[in-house]
Amino acid sequence: MSGTTIQQFTSNLLIELKNEYPEYEIRQMSKLILQHILQVSNTQLLMMSQELLKDEQLKRLLEYAKQLKEHIPLQYIVGSTEFYGLEFKVNPSVLIPRPETEELVDWILKDKLAPENLLDIGTGSGCIAISLKANLPNTKVTAWDISDKALETAQNNATQLGHAVHFAQVDVLTHQADEAMYDCIVSNPPYVRELDKEMMAPNVLDNEPHTALFVSDHDPLIFYRTIAQLGQTTLKSNGHLYFEINEYLAKDMTDMLSQLGYSNIECRKDINGKDRMMKAVKS
Repeated sequence: MSGTTIQQFTSNLLIELKNEYPEYEIRQMSKLILQHILQVSNTQLLMMSQELLKDEQLKRLLEYAKQLKEHIPLQYIVGSTEFYGLEFKVNPSVLIPRPETEELVDWILKDKLAPENLLDIGTGSGCIAISLKANLPNTKVTAWDISDKALETAQNNATQLGHAVHFAQVDVLTHQADEAMYDCIVSNPPYVRELDKEMMAPNVLDNEPHTALFVSDHDPLIFYRTIAQLGQTTLKSNGHLYFEINEYLAKDMTDMLSQLGYSNIECRKDINGKDRMMKAVKS
């Protein structure tokens, strides 16, 4: 296996994966796995294109290439991803954090609410809760998830990144409101309908946790409605709700929140022009 340069590896990967991914995506994946294995920056990697890979490095890279061909997400292969300037560990027990969720975090921070208590429902890797805590150090952040494995991942991320978040295993669909009160509730709950599956890429459909992705076609707003109803008793006056939403359900979301008595309902598009984020205020 010796005698392969970094540039040759990328060229070979382009050939190997040409029927699976677009060329620009293969080049990006090649760059990221090379940086991961070689522990170098992008600039360093560019200057090393003609360097020979060691046998052990090439062996690991070929194993990664095999997994990419099987549509295993790159983030799961390398075990981490960047989100809002922080490095999060990820695995198949949690969804891979996405850029549109970063936009949701950014919206909350730019609203400058300075909440005393904030709740993240369906935390997964902890990316929302931990990123908010990193930027709102005086806020007490609580995060719920139904999955014990997801909570273990989230707690490990919080510990490694040095941000204190209180995690709890809670099924929001059966949770009975307690005395806890929050200034802000944020959630990126399951919102992909069964009928939307055919539009999803195999690497998502075959690998990411379905309990964190899918809802039934007959009641796709079940999590949003439950959380909004919970907010009626656990949000302080003028408390804020923030959601990442299904782009096809923006009007249904607006109607539901309005019927529950929320005001100042606002829907925002993500960087791709899709209705992806919503805010509402408890009157």
